[in-house]
Amino acid sequence: MDILRSLPIGLYLEQPITWLHRLDPRIKLFGLLTFLLTPIQANELWRVAIAVLLIILTLASQIPMRVWKQQMGVLLLLAFMTLAIATISPDGFNITAQPRRPIPDINITASQAQNTPSLTIKLPQPTSYSYVVWKAGSIKITRKSLDLGVRVCTLIFTYLYAPTLFLLVTAPEEITAAIAAIFAPLKFFKVPVVEIVLTLTLALRFVPLVLEEVQNLGRAMRTRSINWKRLGFKGTTQIWLILAERLIDNLFIRAAQTASAMQVRGFTTPNTHVVVWNPLKFFLRDIVLLVLLVAMWGVRVYYGNDF
Repeated sequence: MDILRSLPIGLYLEQPITWLHRLDPRIKLFGLLTFLLTPIQANELWRVAIAVLLIILTLASQIPMRVWKQQMGVLLLLAFMTLAIATISPDGFNITAQPRRPIPDINITASQAQNTPSLTIKLPQPTSYSYVVWKAGSIKITRKSLDLGVRVCTLIFTYLYAPTLFLLVTAPEEITAAIAAIFAPLKFFKVPVVEIVLTLTLALRFVPLVLEEVQNLGRAMRTRSINWKRLGFKGTTQIWLILAERLIDNLFIRAAQTASAMQVRGFTTPNTHVVVWNPLKFFLRDIVLLVLLVAMWGVRVYYGNDF
């Protein structure tokens, strides 16, 4: 299996260029923070709406299905499995209170109750509310367990898929340019914004190199047709330690090559080498999306609170 194709983590989809690619990276960064921060202390309806909105956004952006089908399928499967396990698990409130004195289960009239104060009248429930949503034998789904399942499954899907979609439609240089533009006022407090942003750029560029080295080592192991059963636990552990050591050595070699390439091109420090980022400019679509995001925060504050 090709890791670079099956796990597009930190990878940028260059073709085709969708309308998400054309958005300003600052707007996309603000949108990512919106998807990551609004589910905090939100009700179940808002959490489900955020997850559904991510799916609709992916479909509306016309990104090829081959890019997101496997990742979204795995995350949805993980989310539904978490929902199923959490809903049928005990919620911690299954405590039966035993009264000190037995209460007679007798239906009497109001006139009889006046003459016998020790008896209790069984009154019908004013609403159809029930703490137990569904029960079959020893399996019971309560409102608390269902609430916990919805919370966990929506958070898993949102927090894993939203950054993946953001990195898929935003180039690393655009991300660093957006962060540099947002934190530019910190330069007055002598914060090394350029160094931090440059380090982030190199880290994002280094992620595909790590995946490529893991892929090459995996292919090398497959071509040697190692019989893992005959090696046993000790032999398998030794081989994995050798592979880990080789992976670290290759990554240090790649890092040294990157540093040498920067020095050859005349880069020493940001003070002596001007770091030119992508030009950022707002268009009408960016302003419209910014207004929608602000409105989304307003809806979250008024209707999405969990209290």
